[in-house]
Parts: sequence; C-alpha cells; structure tokens
Amino acid sequence: MKHIWTPWRKPYVAGQVRHEGCVFCRIVAQDEQHDPANYVLHRGQRVFAVLNLYPYNNGHLMVLPYEHIANLDDLAPPTQADLMHLVCYFVGIIRRGMSPAGFNIGVNLGRAAGAGIDDHVHVHVVPRWLGDTNFMPVIAETRVIPELLDETYRNLRALVEQYPPPC
Repeated sequence: MKHIWTPWRKPYVAGQVRHEGCVFCRIVAQDEQHDPANYVLHRGQRVFAVLNLYPYNNGHLMVLPYEHIANLDDLAPPTQADLMHLVCYFVGIIRRGMSPAGFNIGVNLGRAAGAGIDDHVHVHVVPRWLGDTNFMPVIAETRVIPELLDETYRNLRALVEQYPPPC
C-alpha cells in the first residue's frame, strides 16, 4: 500500500482554519512583497489572481475583483470584463506551462451553490488531465495533488513574468 502525505491540509480539513474578515481582502491589503507567501500570481487594475490554498488539482487558481462584492452582477462592467480577461489569460498560461487536457471554470454564488467564501466573488480555474479523477475523493475523502503549491507558484509566476497579462 502506498501512503499519500498532505500535512498542509490538516488544519483546513479539521476545521481549524478560522479567520476574521475576508481572506481575499486581507491578501490584497498586504503589499506586493507578500505576494509569494500568499501565492498571488498577478495584480491588475481591478482584479487579481491567486492560487487556491486548498486546490482540487495542481494549478487550481482563482481570479477575483479587489472589491469585496458577493455577486457578479454587482460588479461594474469594466471589472466584469477584466475578470473574464484574466480568466482567459490564465487558461492560456496554464495550457502553456502545464499542458492540461481541459479545464473546469466556474463561480459558486452563495453557500447553497457550494461557495466556501460566499461574500467575495471569485472565479475558479481548475486544470484537468485525463485520468485525474479516481476513487480517492469518494472512498478516502482525499485528493492527490502531485505538485507542491510553491512549485506551482514558481512555475506559473515565471510564465506571468515572461508573458505579462493584458489587464
């Protein structure tokens, strides 16, 4: 039997991760020197991108507005446009750097829709590979992520620097 170790997930899975206020607002309130520690991949004029600390797959990132707003339709049209432009940009960056077979892209609006953080809208970009779905999440309530967040961050951040986003 093989063992899979994911100790960085224990506080989250055990329900020990509790923060006052919005985690996303806390991240963007810090200056850019903290971006690597927070896994911020890009800061645009109205939106930013950050790796998901509790990813479904390696490369799972989120694109968010700076504004603390719960719904897409409450965002100003320029922010809506920048949000989608940055999503499309990161699909291209992930394709270039990770060669996935496909993507899941989505927004969970409200707790009933599965939003873990429902008061700050964010778009999930999840790269997918053939065969990346297996019995582990169903039987063992465990996901297997083959790459450490730090490595994913370094690789994607290097691509962002090499191919800067348009927004």
